[in-house]
Amino acid sequence: MSALLVAAGLLGLAAVGLLAARRRLLLVTVDGDSMTPALHDGDRVLVRRAGIGQVRRGEVVIVERPGDDGRWTSPGPARRRLMVKRIGAVPGDPVPAHLGPALAALRGPVPEGCLVVLGDRAEGSFDSRFIGYVPADRLVGVVRWSLRAARPGR
Repeated sequence: MSALLVAAGLLGLAAVGLLAARRRLLLVTVDGDSMTPALHDGDRVLVRRAGIGQVRRGEVVIVERPGDDGRWTSPGPARRRLMVKRIGAVPGDPVPAHLGPALAALRGPVPEGCLVVLGDRAEGSFDSRFIGYVPADRLVGVVRWSLRAARPGR
């Protein structure tokens, strides 16, 4: 009887652990080439959910994507579009000088509650060069692990 109780306890503990991990972790498939060469279209990344105070410049993150017009909407979690980018600046950092029209007129540090995100491949990357600051509440988490997608001929 005690072995049965131990097994039931271990199963319960495993279930609680899986639920906790699911709340903290997210698996995302990369869509597009804006993070090449670090990440490629079809790669899978494991993301640890995080807030703005838990990210640093240079980290690869998942953020919600605004509409194609650059405006932030609230489509709801089921319809939310995500993008993979690298943190270019966090609150208090200077705005990177090489950014395009969206941030060119800004001077001084990145304001509280905002991030600058950039694709590794600048050409064709829908990022802060076009949309400006990303609000902190649009940050989903930090990429902690990646798995290369199978590519023909490799």
